[in-house]
Amino acid sequence: MTELLERALAKLKTLSASEQDALASMILEELEDEMRWDKAFSGSPDALAKLAATAMAEYRAGKTQELDPEIL
Repeated sequence: MTELLERALAKLKTLSASEQDALASMILEELEDEMRWDKAFSGSPDALAKLAATAMAEYRAGKTQELDPEIL
């Protein structure tokens, strides 16, 4: 375990049980979400590479435009 994680856990121990449970739930959900993303991406590296190549080809061909956050 890293020093940073040990420090975080030490601080968590000072919280009430309900606060600890709420944070533990958030951490577990985040870890599960990361595992789902990893699984999804690991199963499709060719598809992702093709999408990236297509996007770059469109960019080089001048078929893209800069996004304006005011318009989004």
